[in-house]
Amino acid sequence: MLSRLRWLAGAMVALFLAGCGESGSTITVTGSSTIAPLMAELAERYETETGVQVDVQSGGSGRGIADVRQGLADLGMVSRALKPDEQDLDGHLVGRDGIAIIVNSENPVQALSDDQVRAIYTGETLRWQDGEGKAITVVHKAEGRSTQELFLAYFQLKNDQVQPDWVIGENQQGIKAVAGDPYAIGYVSIGTAIYEAENSTPIRLLPLHGLPASLAALEQGDYPLARELNLVTRGEVSQPVADFLAFVTRKDMADVYHDYYFLPAAE
Repeated sequence: MLSRLRWLAGAMVALFLAGCGESGSTITVTGSSTIAPLMAELAERYETETGVQVDVQSGGSGRGIADVRQGLADLGMVSRALKPDEQDLDGHLVGRDGIAIIVNSENPVQALSDDQVRAIYTGETLRWQDGEGKAITVVHKAEGRSTQELFLAYFQLKNDQVQPDWVIGENQQGIKAVAGDPYAIGYVSIGTAIYEAENSTPIRLLPLHGLPASLAALEQGDYPLARELNLVTRGEVSQPVADFLAFVTRKDMADVYHDYYFLPAAE
């Protein structure tokens, strides 16, 4: 998973946009931090196979949509379904993921009800236990992130109701915040969280409605906070972009999706 390590090392560095695929030199892909590490791995394989450079940058699903609309990117990474007011864009389903509530592995809490999560995020519940319990550190996603939008929609909250201690952008920031604080709670991509937990990062994924935050629950269609992983385009795409889209949705690329704990659409 060398590509994942290289991606994580540079994920927080601001990058200048390269030329778009229309020029035939570089395909530019921007957007969701959930999809970006996966797409970086696929881009590396594509460059090895074809010699075509693919520049992958994160920044959130909102950035992916805005960049495609403004012609700054050939493909936007969007980790949710398109909205009714985004029908000027074409969505290309590449995989499926979900959103997991995470706590530090030292936290004895094994499950929270929807009402309990809602109370924590609105500041109604400030401590893990009544009385002398430790103060809860609430980790929340920034605006423009699809993870935040889906979290708020599921728990029937408005963003101004949330009382966060930390506001983060990338999934890795959320993982780091919860892993470094025994009293923190956050929410991130299931795929990212499973990968980190299985590689000794001190976090634990909590179930929702008694269902584990797992690929099996996602595959069965039972997990309540599931989502699409899309690449979006606008209008007619160039042949290099069409070829790259075909490559990332090939059935023989399914192993890459599994490496990142996502369900590929091609299966």
